[in-house]
Amino acid sequence: MNISIVGTGYVGLVTGTCFAEFGVAVTCVDSDAAKIEGLRAGRIPIYEPGLEAMVERNVRAGRLEFTTDLAGAVRDSLVVFVAVGTPQDPHHGRADLTYVMQVAESVAAHLNDYKVIVTKSTVPVGTGRKIREVIEKHRKGATPFSVASNPEFLREGSAIEDFMRPNRVVIGAEDERAAEILKDLYRPLFLIETPIVVTDLASAELIKYASNAFLAVKISYINEIARLCEAVGADVHAISRGMGLDNRIGRKFLHPGPGYGGSCFPKDTRAIIGTAEEHDVPMRIISAAVAVNDGQCDLMVEKIRKVLGGLKGARLGLLGLSFKPETDDVRESAALKIIDALRRAGAELRAYDPVAMDRARAELPGLVCGADEYDIAAGADALVLATEWNQFRSLDLPRLKTIMKRPVLVDLRNVYTPEDVRAEGFVYECVGR
Repeated sequence: MNISIVGTGYVGLVTGTCFAEFGVAVTCVDSDAAKIEGLRAGRIPIYEPGLEAMVERNVRAGRLEFTTDLAGAVRDSLVVFVAVGTPQDPHHGRADLTYVMQVAESVAAHLNDYKVIVTKSTVPVGTGRKIREVIEKHRKGATPFSVASNPEFLREGSAIEDFMRPNRVVIGAEDERAAEILKDLYRPLFLIETPIVVTDLASAELIKYASNAFLAVKISYINEIARLCEAVGADVHAISRGMGLDNRIGRKFLHPGPGYGGSCFPKDTRAIIGTAEEHDVPMRIISAAVAVNDGQCDLMVEKIRKVLGGLKGARLGLLGLSFKPETDDVRESAALKIIDALRRAGAELRAYDPVAMDRARAELPGLVCGADEYDIAAGADALVLATEWNQFRSLDLPRLKTIMKRPVLVDLRNVYTPEDVRAEGFVYECVGR
């Protein structure tokens, strides 16, 4: 089976490469000629563990190719995945479908036989119907096609594992023929008994938003509980463990910190609220989760201010810039929001991240970065741990104490045990403990 993936961003590149690993012939298409040229030369535009080697292996095997020729890719493919961006509209918070509809119009112009057009991008309910309308309007003749939805559930930093060993595969289809074609694409997962959820288009589109919104709610919920823990003298880690051992609740996403970020949760929570508003359905719980998250960084900055007695003129080192470990993605990163607030309050700041410093400097002009974690700690009044990269989990505390101006560690990810850090002579501040 030949398939094409339109869009070589995070989702498109990972999806296309993993399908090629399954043995499928994949053509990845992008209008950005420089990006395609880079991919052909082996330059991967994102940081994702294991992806570079997998791309190289499948290109060498002839299963994966990159092109700007959308027309040729559509003509040669049975399945066309739409994996272009759906940025948040700055005016009303809903997903902007401009790129999706441009792809639908282009696909329509090159239909030469039956195709399944599949949305892989995260799109609001009703997008599949709109894609059908666009293709019917712009196609030549009555060439048959189906529209389907196959939402992605890829976590940055573990995307390959998520694709190869997913919790489930969701297929929303208009007809049985399209559903069977997509099930056949995922046949390699049958050996590990991956659940395949086949449903209608609207339900598949909503499953993605509902899932991300629920996880965002869990994060905001435990952050509110952390605030209560600080007020009453409880330990949020004990709370999380006691809650998470209940199978009805589960342990994941009950980790307090500076709030969620990245390309999905902030955008998707606002998009589902926007969709609900269009249908006069208030999303009170999700709206509350968004409000909690919007204020979380300010609470973290206040922690730093209180432990130092003020921010103006304070010299700080900040560990971690990406929104989570194992990615260079700084979109909606709590670390960057905290840095911005600290600088506006008059603090001097140097930062370090294993892979995200270039992207962070593009977002925050003038950001000063160091060579490593000890470089930015030298002479600092406090060291702030904002993203829990593995290499920050075993810092040499005695060494830090000798090079820092003041032995203050503000751990916004609760990586360390308070008693251990304080035993080394540090002032230690964390979240909810």
